[in-house]
Amino acid sequence: MPIIAHISDLHFGSVNAPIAEALGAELRDVAPDLLVVSGDLTQRGRRRQYAAAADYLAGLPRPQIVVPGNHDVPLFDVVRRFYFPLDRYRRHITADLSPFYRDDAIAVLGINTARSWMWSWKGFWRDGRISAEQLLEVERCFSGIPAGVFKIVVTHHPFIPPPRRRVHGIVGGAPAALDVLRRCGVDMLLAGHLHTSYSGDVRPHYETINCSILSVQAGSTISTRLRREPNAYNVIAINGGDVTVTARSWAANRFVETSVTRYQKVGDIWQTPAPKPRVCSVPSPGG
Repeated sequence: MPIIAHISDLHFGSVNAPIAEALGAELRDVAPDLLVVSGDLTQRGRRRQYAAAADYLAGLPRPQIVVPGNHDVPLFDVVRRFYFPLDRYRRHITADLSPFYRDDAIAVLGINTARSWMWSWKGFWRDGRISAEQLLEVERCFSGIPAGVFKIVVTHHPFIPPPRRRVHGIVGGAPAALDVLRRCGVDMLLAGHLHTSYSGDVRPHYETINCSILSVQAGSTISTRLRREPNAYNVIAINGGDVTVTARSWAANRFVETSVTRYQKVGDIWQTPAPKPRVCSVPSPGG
């Protein structure tokens, strides 16, 4: 049963050092089969921040799938931002912007959704997009992989919003991407960006999408940049059509289990099974 540790939004340049140290020790104890890092390794894409992020990742378990985020594109260096947006990422982290991992049980593809030219109501560089060329790469990587292999795509920008919050930060081109992901038999999406831990099926969020794909979001794992939630990361256990997503959050100077969500695939649909009723012994009359 593969175990994936999913961390995100490290933001070196604004890191909580004790939490970073505790996470490293915990991940080495967990010893996941794969470590996924879904973007925003740095705060401003600066050289020192990338060097610190690279040193930190070198001390974490391998293999790793790492993708960049919008904060990994330099903000104030205009020339670098538009002409060499991920030059430092390639130099310090990895030159591969479409990292791919496969073993007998899982196949995992990373996609770079960070863009230097995207615009949102809060300014440049916040939103992301999946291109037609990247969708061709998805088809190439997953073509010929047997149906029994669990298929995962990693991006920085999410496909679904947090529960009970307004929709923002969703990756551009999501409907077209989901259609391709459905054809490729993708089971799960991993992302970050919103600094919030949650998971769910993509279907309720897209009127034209009838495929059932799990979307799992990691919180802000070690950064001081928080949004009404503590630092957190995910441990994901995969057993074919049975998936357990455990969120571990920072509390009382350690990471603790704060939620466990189980999904089962029934036919082609991911469902959360109802908890089993507790069996209580009823004392007999008189005693």
